[in-house]
Amino acid sequence: MARLILGLGNPGEEYRDTRHNVGFRVVEELARRWQLVLDRLECNALAAQTGSGEGAEGDILLAKPQTYMNRSGHAAHCFVERYELDPTNVLVIYDEVNLPLGKLRLRRAGSPAGHRGLENVLESLRTAEVPRLRLGVAPPGETRPPGEDLADFVLSPFDEGEREEAEAMVRRAADAVEVWLREGAEAAMMKFNG
Repeated sequence: MARLILGLGNPGEEYRDTRHNVGFRVVEELARRWQLVLDRLECNALAAQTGSGEGAEGDILLAKPQTYMNRSGHAAHCFVERYELDPTNVLVIYDEVNLPLGKLRLRRAGSPAGHRGLENVLESLRTAEVPRLRLGVAPPGETRPPGEDLADFVLSPFDEGEREEAEAMVRRAADAVEVWLREGAEAAMMKFNG
């Protein structure tokens, strides 16, 4: 059974270190761990694929859509069709401004809660039954950036004092993905939704 790990973000060097690109960074961390190179352009995404048995049972696709955040659904739909995936075998990873930096939230399904990238994925797959891993990017101790334009905030890089926590969060999120792959959603939620 193939599964897809879809990290959301924006292509281009100017967005690389922004809060909006933590989904990309988790996929890059998994590729590093599994010694894969995200160098294949497939379904308008940079992609890599494990062979059976690496990291978990069956093939695992890693993908970073290159269509910008709000058009990520195209890649999701294309991979689901091409590999005949059930949407419940797609894990979408993205930034969450309503969680403080460092917090993770894994869910099996639900609404996009205002996140345009996830909204586009759910619309394209025509279901809300898509697992997702949200990574908190709000300033530490807060659940939302105070008085800032949201677009400017998520397209800004982490502050100097936040970078270490952001890197640790990306590594923990990659750990959560590996648990999701090996042991399932329930085990990953119990361990990482803290």
